[in-house]
Amino acid sequence: MRVMIISATSAIAHEVSRCFAADRAALFLVARNAERLAAAADDLRVLGAAKVETYVADLADLSTHAALIEAARQALGGIDAVLIAHGVLGDQKTAQQSVSATLELFHINAISYISLITLLANHFEAQRQGCLAVIGSVAGERGRGSNYIYGAAKGAVAIFMSGVRNRLAKVGVSVLTVKLGLVNTPMTAHMKKNALFAEPAQVGKRIYAAMLRGEDILYVPSFWMWIMLVIRNIPERIFKRLNL
Repeated sequence: MRVMIISATSAIAHEVSRCFAADRAALFLVARNAERLAAAADDLRVLGAAKVETYVADLADLSTHAALIEAARQALGGIDAVLIAHGVLGDQKTAQQSVSATLELFHINAISYISLITLLANHFEAQRQGCLAVIGSVAGERGRGSNYIYGAAKGAVAIFMSGVRNRLAKVGVSVLTVKLGLVNTPMTAHMKKNALFAEPAQVGKRIYAAMLRGEDILYVPSFWMWIMLVIRNIPERIFKRLNL
């Protein structure tokens, strides 16, 4: 299998990569930090990946997206699966006071995703097979005062992926939206940990399995599906008064 991992140095994406490496996949890793990318690639070679290629890119620069996808195609001889995993949580209180800061967060968490998804959807539609997966968040299911900028971006990506899924199902391409709950990663290092937090290795294995099975939507850990069912159905007149 030929797999492209975007934001390959992030904790969860690297765990997914480790699963594919153990399965002897050929990997094309994309990230911004060349040193961390090289270290990730070395780890995957030791684990048994058939091939590991790397590509340094700033994913906020939309003009680089077509070139990095073409580089992956050339390096691997084609692409069978892609995982898009970049993003920043940002600071809600700071961003909500600034239009530019708000748009910067929305750009990296939504616009850059939409750019990559559009290009990759065209690739997979022409190929008529494959898997396109993105890491989203349960934050995208309802706006909360504590993180609605990040949540709005993730919500936009989830709706966009729903449309792409409907489009590509007709040609046999699977489109997976991962709706993450709380995970113990550097992104959440500032948060107090509790029983709701999952570990990256556990999450990575679940995403890997979902990609192989061609799943559509994955809540991980799975109990977030039930938590979000409750949250989505709280009446707005009550929800707006909650301290969330």
